[in-house]
Amino acid sequence: MPVKERVGTVISNKMQKTVVVAIENRSAHPKYGKTVVKTKHYKAHDEDNQCKEGDRVLIKESRPLSRTKRWTVSEILESR
Repeated sequence: MPVKERVGTVISNKMQKTVVVAIENRSAHPKYGKTVVKTKHYKAHDEDNQCKEGDRVLIKESRPLSRTKRWTVSEILESR
């Protein structure tokens, strides 16, 4: 099974070696057709504490690293 990858924006880096990444999912409402934006937050492991708030990052699914961390930052796509 392939490893899941997501692209999102760092919204918090206040923890050590952990960042919170917001991922937007845009879809059409089933009845009305209006575009609805749903946001989901993922905690991702950032080994070197390189990520800053506002960065666009690529995260990959990994083994459980803590109670809530299941993702790791693989690369920073766009830095602020």
